[in-house]
Amino acid sequence: MPSASSPASTLLRREILDLHAYHVPDSAGYIKLDAMENPYPVPSALRGEIADAVAAAAINRYPDPAAASLKEKIRGVLGLPDGMEVLLGNGSDELIQLLAMALNKPGAALLGVEPSFVMYRMIATFTGMRYVSVPLTEDFSLDLPATLAAIRREQPALIFLAYPNNPTGNLFPADAVIQIIEAAQGLVVVDEAYYAFAGDSFIPRLARYSNLLVMRTFSKLGMAGLRLGFLAGSAAWLEQLEKLRLPYNVGVLPQLVAGKLLEHHGVLLRQAEQIKRDRAKLYRQLSEIAAVRVYPSEANFLLFRVAHATEVFDGLKQRGVLIKNLNGGHPMLHDCLRVTVGTGDECAKFVSALHDTLTQLAQG
Repeated sequence: MPSASSPASTLLRREILDLHAYHVPDSAGYIKLDAMENPYPVPSALRGEIADAVAAAAINRYPDPAAASLKEKIRGVLGLPDGMEVLLGNGSDELIQLLAMALNKPGAALLGVEPSFVMYRMIATFTGMRYVSVPLTEDFSLDLPATLAAIRREQPALIFLAYPNNPTGNLFPADAVIQIIEAAQGLVVVDEAYYAFAGDSFIPRLARYSNLLVMRTFSKLGMAGLRLGFLAGSAAWLEQLEKLRLPYNVGVLPQLVAGKLLEHHGVLLRQAEQIKRDRAKLYRQLSEIAAVRVYPSEANFLLFRVAHATEVFDGLKQRGVLIKNLNGGHPMLHDCLRVTVGTGDECAKFVSALHDTLTQLAQG
């Protein structure tokens, strides 16, 4: 916080001064299980193809502003319904901000459930949009009556639903999401960042609802370093949102590498299937630890609750394992930690470190 005499303290909006920056810890030297990344590298043969393509890339030129080739490949792997278009962003965060900017008329509200992805609330604050939150139930289920009541009361211009939800990992019932879409007068964005690990998608339903967009990122599928996200939906929405997209927001190399990876989409999906098998095994292992309550997940991470969570988190770090400490981030996440599903070896080292940490804490 700047001092009271600093120009920043007088010129910046109070809600910005009160914010804390999104913290990304230093992960060097740790088994990195904190950021929901795909732990499997690109296969060596495909790395060679990418290297050749990058070597020939015209990085002295601006990228294709429309990213036409990449969009066509995305349409191909999605199987988009007729009449639906794609808008690209520098990760999904840029798209969330773009949507908030576009719909922020005076008094307009952005509605989200909580706990969920923290950027919905943060970006509402960035853009000066009124934020309305609806608590999930004690087991992190969607409270549909309370959500529908909030929609009637607040008439939000924009609703975000993470599907599956982050950081809880659960997939809300599709029929409940449909009731929210049908009740909303505003735009509903279903955020499918973890679609590759889940059993359902709203992409096939896009043509049915004029107020629905689906947002995805390729970060969890193995492209976190490329920072590529997209919105899918009707041209009526995306043509207007394109006006707010900054030119050249997706660079030459992200367009090129993502396009090459999407030509081998099956490789990434097979890695996702392995992660789902690893997730099931890790869930069983955590369920067998008496001190741990682990929650079901359809994402590439597991949320679990354990007494003295911050001490457990610190103990894991001391043993070379970095996960996400959610304790204190939201009242409903008291004593909660989140672990990304890593490789089989990484998961085994995490479970061993967790056992050692809990044993040490129990012995005082």
